[in-house]
Amino acid sequence: MKIVRFLPPGKDAPFYGVLKGNRISTIVASPFEGMIVETSEEYGLDSCTLLAPCEPSKVVAVGLNYKDHAKELGMDLPKEPLIFLKPASSVIGPLEKIVCPPSSNQVEYEAELAVVIGKRAKDVIAEKALDFVLGYTCLNDVTARDLQKKDVQFTRSKSFDTFCPIGPFIETKLDPSMVQVRSFLNGEKRQDSNTSQLVHPVERLVEFISGVMTLEPGDVIATGTPYGVGQIRPGDEIVVEVEGVGRLINPVV
Repeated sequence: MKIVRFLPPGKDAPFYGVLKGNRISTIVASPFEGMIVETSEEYGLDSCTLLAPCEPSKVVAVGLNYKDHAKELGMDLPKEPLIFLKPASSVIGPLEKIVCPPSSNQVEYEAELAVVIGKRAKDVIAEKALDFVLGYTCLNDVTARDLQKKDVQFTRSKSFDTFCPIGPFIETKLDPSMVQVRSFLNGEKRQDSNTSQLVHPVERLVEFISGVMTLEPGDVIATGTPYGVGQIRPGDEIVVEVEGVGRLINPVV
């Protein structure tokens, strides 16, 4: 099932819906409130504006979580997940503009598989972790790399407004253990790896993070990026593609 959050034509408030081909069926309540029940109200996809598919209270991102990326950097694999936060104010949706801030001269893309939490999770064991997951989406962990190196810690470099594109929808039926994650800059493939390369798989990430902080419905875990990250500049178009999920497209200004 593909869950979308969208703005219908002539409406000023967003709806949640289920995407079927080129049609969107609205649902009775948000997908985080229990059973998903479709209504008879439908819209054509082309007439709607897709928004970020959820409204997270926080985005928990994971650094250095691909074996091939660690090898590329010549770094040891982390024994525990290296986590950091991106604020809710950094979240944007499909086709929204990534804004390069004047304080950075090196803004970079990072293609990632994102996990969307479906119900409150605290101290979850790995064997039960997927029971707390609603589904998966694409995420671009945009980073001001020069500021990251300057500051050492990640907060400023990861937190600018527009630095967390998410979308285009949430796919509820996906095995996250072996899917391709790719990025394309102006149509040229830049990243291409598989989640089988994850140092810490989704189940372990949910277990570890929920042992640190309570994960609320709609929160997002960004599982890390593979090798091949690079710079984006105004005028570029960056695409994050996750097999079985879709393509997240954002222009850069």
